Amino acid sequence: MVVQLYLDLLSQPCRSVFIFAKINNIPFKLEFMNLCNGDQFTEEYAKVNLLRKVPALKDGDFTLAESVAILLYLSRKYNTPDHWYPSDLQKRARVDEYLSWQHTSVRPNAGVLLWMKVMIPKNFNISCPAEKIDTAVETLNDTLKEFESKFLQDKAFIAGEEISIADLVAYSELMQAFFVDINIFEGRPKLAAWRQRVESKIDQDILDEAHKSIRNANQRIIEPAVAEAYKTRLLKFIR
Repeated sequence: MVVQLYLDLLSQPCRSVFIFAKINNIPFKLEFMNLCNGDQFTEEYAKVNLLRKVPALKDGDFTLAESVAILLYLSRKYNTPDHWYPSDLQKRARVDEYLSWQHTSVRPNAGVLLWMKVMIPKNFNISCPAEKIDTAVETLNDTLKEFESKFLQDKAFIAGEEISIADLVAYSELMQAFFVDINIFEGRPKLAAWRQRVESKIDQDILDEAHKSIRNANQRIIEPAVAEAYKTRLLKFIR
């Protein structure tokens, strides 16, 4: 029995899981989730993930939430190449260090721009003030400086000379901003070279499939009941 992966590829953590599974030829059944339609609120999905978030994994009777946990589960279950989650103590620690840091830095600071520039204006008919976007971009720029100076340094990848789960997670998060016309790689040769190295490890057809939703984010319509459920939290981004 193959694992089931519940994913909405508009979500950056879902893309990291999807790309990882594809790169490593992990057999899985894609259970497509449309968060804009409220698929996460069904009682059926609550049996898979009571948190009602994506991604989620189902392996027989076993279910698992949270992208990092899912990535590590897949790497262990399918014995993926060591570089993804190195057995070397210090290299693994570098991966763990980044994965621990990114939740409160790269993830929110890159992800918020999709909502400010695309999803909120389209679905709530409210334009985000330019100064709010400028502030968000400045915050992301500070985060990128930290990423380069602390985690990337002069290495090819976060854990050293080989790609790891940390790079895949970072790449998926940063592309969220890139695809809403924030050119985070312009004027950052080190970051741009790292991006090229990451993409060189992924077949183009996998990248195309993974990025289809984010490329077409302006076509995603949030159902009224879902919009109402998230309205108060989302509008805090622009006020």
